[in-house]
Amino acid sequence: MQKFFKRFGRRWSPLDHKSHTKALHNAYIRSLKKEKYWVRFYQLVIFLIFFSGWEIASRNKWIDPLIFSSPSKVWELFLIKVQDGTLFFDLGFTLSETILGFILGTLLGTILAAILWWSPFLSKILDPYLVILNSMPKVALGPILIVALGPSFTSIVAMGTIISVIITTIVVYTSFREVDPNYIKVLQTFGGTRFQIFKEAILPSSFPVIISTLKVNVGLSWVGVIVGEFLVASKGLGYMIIYGFQVFNFTLVMLSLLVIAVLATIMYQAVEFLEKKLIKNN
Repeated sequence: MQKFFKRFGRRWSPLDHKSHTKALHNAYIRSLKKEKYWVRFYQLVIFLIFFSGWEIASRNKWIDPLIFSSPSKVWELFLIKVQDGTLFFDLGFTLSETILGFILGTLLGTILAAILWWSPFLSKILDPYLVILNSMPKVALGPILIVALGPSFTSIVAMGTIISVIITTIVVYTSFREVDPNYIKVLQTFGGTRFQIFKEAILPSSFPVIISTLKVNVGLSWVGVIVGEFLVASKGLGYMIIYGFQVFNFTLVMLSLLVIAVLATIMYQAVEFLEKKLIKNN
């Protein structure tokens, strides 16, 4: 760039450097916006191809319309359920269970990870048991929870919690252990207590991992709650799925699955928004 200015008899100045840097930054921002536009465009294309292909295949009986239904039938049932209010009732019931299980699973898992970090001796004792619990099929614990807690809202929330709490504990505890030891040594040099080390170094450094765990727990919480509703509920989206299978109303099943997909996506986007806020503030 300096040679360019010398060719035309001008000298390179800090102002020229600043304007050049600004131009490069603006070009980078434009490229990011363009990329985001194309990502959204192709996402929309995939969405339209999927649902239009589903509709065409169902109408032409390339797939069994009784089993797979069609988007138009699902939409008609959606309008009926919205008008009579039953969809919002079932949706609200399942959503409250899922959010509560999601929060409890993440919170309890993070607390357990903090306890294990705080006491290395305790972590050595419990480490093999965590591995065993993580390898167990959590869904199989459903009947035990129902017998122990009763066929109620509590047992369904417990199912949504337990399916994510162990994996949260293992992942977050591993992140706590992998924090750069130099951070800890600096705080220890200045007389920092173990609580201050955790608050100022361990927890902030593990925020990205905790957020990633939140994203995983969105799906796990939905799985736990829906399975719980399969077993005991008389209302909710899980009950709608089971009832649809029992009466061979697969349009109701498809509607329930699509509503779950939309709600899970919204929860995932909320976690991503939280992630951007935390990264921006840190």
